[in-house]
Amino acid sequence: MEENVPRIDLPITGICSFAKYPICTDLKKLSGDFAVIGIPYDLGVGYLSGTRLGPRRIRESSAQYARGDRGFYDPERNKTYLASPCHVVDCGDVDILTGDLTKCFDNIETSVKQILLKGIIPVSIGGDHSVTIPIGRALSVLNKQIDVVQLDAHLDWTSSVGGVQKLGNGSVMRRLSEMGYFSNFTQIGLRGLGSSRAEDFEDAHAFGSNLITAKQALSIGVEGVLDQIPTSDCCYVTIDIDSFDIPYAPGTGSPVPGGLDYSYITNLLEGIAEKCNVIGFDLVEVAPQY
Repeated sequence: MEENVPRIDLPITGICSFAKYPICTDLKKLSGDFAVIGIPYDLGVGYLSGTRLGPRRIRESSAQYARGDRGFYDPERNKTYLASPCHVVDCGDVDILTGDLTKCFDNIETSVKQILLKGIIPVSIGGDHSVTIPIGRALSVLNKQIDVVQLDAHLDWTSSVGGVQKLGNGSVMRRLSEMGYFSNFTQIGLRGLGSSRAEDFEDAHAFGSNLITAKQALSIGVEGVLDQIPTSDCCYVTIDIDSFDIPYAPGTGSPVPGGLDYSYITNLLEGIAEKCNVIGFDLVEVAPQY
């Protein structure tokens, strides 16, 4: 290879960091605008296990789209996203001890706090949806009221399973509602028989959640949904991959038919980013073996 010739760096080469962005696993030395952190955890799953493999597979798939500091050109919008000087870094994974829920949650909370305290936006890739609970705890360091937008087939408002399990993937939104600094929930894409009890929906309404089913979202369109999301200077977005319809994303722990498609969700996310100051987001419930 000739000297001073830049590497071609095709997607099939190199280490599979997220979109082949630089790696910094020492959070004390972290700098940048966005920090991608994996959470290979699935102790909160009530149905199909395997979401602990999600972060690794997401990274592998993302290598196909790696563009580095050149960013990503969108021909439909005639705009380049995430180009230099915007800086994205892959922090590796939270240290997980499978079988020890408390240790896992403590490590997730600590890692996300370190990212936030450096003024960097955390981008968390799970892992089952229960990981949003310790992420929510970490967000307390912002000392702000935080609005939440959830894209999900499920309400996630279960009080507990068997009167004991309060930290599963079906209790996420209820646990956030109890933290005291989350408000203005907009929950989009809800559907499915038996995913929650009537009492859970009543409790969500009593808290003030705006519940938008998948059928309603498809009926009123992206703009109709955006009209129902309040403008916010501090908004957290949590995305369960099962918000997508099964043909688009079959690899998930609790697949439900009748969901949204790729264009709908990406247009919705773009609208949220224009309307709200997003201070962090996660993508959860990816189970690649399915």
